[in-house]
Amino acid sequence: TKHVIKNILWTTAKNFTVERGRQQIEELISTWDIHESWLHHSEFLEEEELKDSKRYHYRACWGIPTRRKPIPQATASVYFVIVISKFKPDTAPVEVFYRLESSRLIRRPEQCQFREKWLKDIIENKIACTERL
Repeated sequence: TKHVIKNILWTTAKNFTVERGRQQIEELISTWDIHESWLHHSEFLEEEELKDSKRYHYRACWGIPTRRKPIPQATASVYFVIVISKFKPDTAPVEVFYRLESSRLIRRPEQCQFREKWLKDIIENKIACTERL
């Protein structure tokens, strides 16, 4: 069976604000097929001025709190970048990329469906690492 990649309609460069970017990242996350036991918070990190674009950096931090452990043993972060080109018209939609904290691979939401397994792998690796220490 072919997976349908869910994406959202991204705002245009002229309608972009830092808060609108965070809201749209939340909107994208809501399309991901992730179990309800996962909780996250998202935050704006920084604005970066480049020669050809402005980049807005965000982070969504994930964990699975439980009754016995309301503060998760480990968390997994997903880093987002919203890019506004200085060469495209301001009516063009922003570009969005994300990567996992444990990876240098940069993904585009419209090309790759997010997998819950990626979050599990990061947390399992962190817990295994702390247990070895």
